[in-house]
Amino acid sequence: QVQLVESGGGLVQAGGSLRLSCECSGRTFSSYAMGWFRQAPGKEREFVAAISGSGAYTNYADSVKGRVTISRDNAKNTVYLQMNSLKSEDSAIYCCASYRTRLVPSGVEYWGQGTQVTVSS
Repeated sequence: QVQLVESGGGLVQAGGSLRLSCECSGRTFSSYAMGWFRQAPGKEREFVAAISGSGAYTNYADSVKGRVTISRDNAKNTVYLQMNSLKSEDSAIYCCASYRTRLVPSGVEYWGQGTQVTVSS
């Protein structure tokens, strides 16, 4: 059974930073691409960032490019999302995702429950 458990969310002032973590269990972590998505109240879920199984390839939504870094530690079965220069519009529930293969275009197969990020202005 695959489980994704996020942590690191919270309340931060605009301009601040947060690092989200997502620990994956139940599958060979390095064999699968991982990603982060977010959903704000009243809005659809949107892609934030993704990383290939090896960590060699990453891609980002235009809205976060330059402010957010996705990384992974395959020895710890954990993917991270470092968010800097946070804005109020970054407030959302952030969910971790595990893809079908080590490549991002394979699509999401599993979702985490999410962690709340609130940015106060």
